[in-house]
Amino acid sequence: MKHKRSDFPEGFQFGAATSAYQIEGHGFGGAGETHWDTFAATPGNVVRAEHGQRACDHYHRYEEDFDLLQAAGFDCYRFSTSWARVLPEGRGTVNQQGLDYYDRLTDALLERGIKPCATLYHWELPSALSDLGGWTNRDIAGWFGDFTEIIMGRIGDRMHSVAPINEPWCVSFLSHFVGAHAPGLRDIRAAARAMHHVLLAHGTAIGVMRGLGMDNLGGVFNLEWSDPADDSEASHHAAEMYDGYYNRFFLGGVFKKAYPEILMEGLGPHLPQNWQDDFDIIGAPLDWCGLNYYTRSVHRASQGPWPHHQAVEGPLPKTQMGWEIYPEGLYKFIMRTAREYSGDLPIFITENGMANADVISGGRVPDPERIAYIETHLDAVRQAIAEGAPVAGYFLWSLLDNYEWALGYEKRFGLVHVDFDTLQRTPKDSYLAVKDMLAK
Repeated sequence: MKHKRSDFPEGFQFGAATSAYQIEGHGFGGAGETHWDTFAATPGNVVRAEHGQRACDHYHRYEEDFDLLQAAGFDCYRFSTSWARVLPEGRGTVNQQGLDYYDRLTDALLERGIKPCATLYHWELPSALSDLGGWTNRDIAGWFGDFTEIIMGRIGDRMHSVAPINEPWCVSFLSHFVGAHAPGLRDIRAAARAMHHVLLAHGTAIGVMRGLGMDNLGGVFNLEWSDPADDSEASHHAAEMYDGYYNRFFLGGVFKKAYPEILMEGLGPHLPQNWQDDFDIIGAPLDWCGLNYYTRSVHRASQGPWPHHQAVEGPLPKTQMGWEIYPEGLYKFIMRTAREYSGDLPIFITENGMANADVISGGRVPDPERIAYIETHLDAVRQAIAEGAPVAGYFLWSLLDNYEWALGYEKRFGLVHVDFDTLQRTPKDSYLAVKDMLAK
């Protein structure tokens, strides 16, 4: 690794990130059913119908995994809590086993000198709430606020930082318009309502945590750079439309208390009644802004229904996911976010990484592609810092190979290889390279 810790400002935080359903094993500890359990059980939704009932068995192996975090020299660990583990029905009776688990997990991090950075929700909605309309039902903001109070009432006193919801675009548009994630809907009305309600739930949770006396609260937004396929006006408009509903809708709601005008023709008729009245909650002040960044996409106009565009294959090298490797997009997003949305707030790169077809060879897992990916994206971070952007930390996705949602267990994002038959952990060369970087 060409970088070293001392290349970054004093106090800059390095971390690794995971999510509950992807690693814990949802079949343990009294967790309730989620819409991901039933989505995976439906033929055609997930590769080989794979599910998260065992995953990486982090529920039982978290101390081993935290030893890996500590040995690498990470400052922080970004994890998520499972709503259905704490409240099996989404409301009502608390599963004390779930609260106890997150209590133990928090203490195990602190014992190792690692800062706990929680995300309240990373996509696994309790099935009982999905039955009531899930993210299309405005009441979910109150349900989420109640969950926030229960889980943060137990562990909030020891959190370094908290964000309510990971990647609102995935929770809403990808899951309710594209249909690629649970609940697997393809309905513009459902998507528009979910997009608004996920932000309303975000703001509600921020208010609850402020009421608990908590600080260092932020929002985490997944961003994908959007370029036109050519110089035509139609392609530029297509790229702007994608940028609008993927990136600007969520940042705009939180930081500007407004949605992009370019989206109103398509989404406006389907947003919930009196949606404009919710912006004071949605726009609750934050202490930092988190950006998840992986790739860019290229777009041209389409004659189909709204949003009237289609993606075309770009020319750049790609990861195992088929995503273009475009570190310049991370630099552009940092600069644009600070300039147009978050201002002087600290910016954290809360996820960045790549899937690669990693295999064990002679007891090692060589992954030079991942090392190169990390290096070029850290180049982008350093460039932004040099130009005055308030970037305060960088989290790699992910600590472990894990359950990659609709793609099952075949896409490997981890710094640590997991054999999904034996659950053996093997640090990859990228883990060793990061460890070396953080020691310098």
